Amino acid sequence: MQTKSIQVKGLQKSYKELQVLKGVDFEVEKGSIFALLGSNGAGKTTVVKILATLLKPDGGTAAVNGFDVAAKPDRVRQAISLTGQFAAVDEILTGRENLVMIAKLRYLKNPRQVADDVLNRFGLTEAADRRVSTYSGGMRRRLDIALSLVGNPPIIFLDEPTTGLDPEARIEVWKIVKELANGGTTVLLTTQYLEEAEQLADRIAILHEGRIIANGTLAELKKLFPSAQAEYVEKQPTLEEIFLAIVGKKEGK
Repeated sequence: MQTKSIQVKGLQKSYKELQVLKGVDFEVEKGSIFALLGSNGAGKTTVVKILATLLKPDGGTAAVNGFDVAAKPDRVRQAISLTGQFAAVDEILTGRENLVMIAKLRYLKNPRQVADDVLNRFGLTEAADRRVSTYSGGMRRRLDIALSLVGNPPIIFLDEPTTGLDPEARIEVWKIVKELANGGTTVLLTTQYLEEAEQLADRIAILHEGRIIANGTLAELKKLFPSAQAEYVEKQPTLEEIFLAIVGKKEGK
């Protein structure tokens, strides 16, 4: 039985002269939250676009839900949903109208019932009949994630889902992501926020200069932190300290 929702091997991608991905490898277990962590320009969005069949890789292979992204893009698209860095919602429509429209595009039965269920799940019932232009940033992001879950895709890509959100809205999104994984959805999350990866992820991979330079659980990554740099025996290094130590080690080669 397939236990890996995503398998990536030797992934390469260049834009003209610039090689963004230089052989990326990782796997994501079904029903887990996998965080792809890296600074701006590290190639996180490029990885997501390849996995979502929006970009063709130059080399290597990637399979999503058991299907090769290059050979069977249609089968991959049926299994996934993608939420980008900016909320892709129609501001002229109401929250309910946005959801009904997506349910119809996915050819689901009873689109209004689907919309009502999702609105309830995301705490948007009271705001359902207001135009999205009146929503706060946190509410828009919630609606955006809700839209991507219409039809219950088994795999969801969240590309920097909390960029630009205030702390309260960010915690709201974290709660939703945890609930998704608890319900069996596989979540691949890209983020620049180390705290976000620490809070959410079962496994964390650090993408730096086109390669994965570390991949493991938070506990495993903490073991990579040079012990001599810890001020006290009882002091636990933060993910930020681990990230900087690992990146520094790679650059200092």
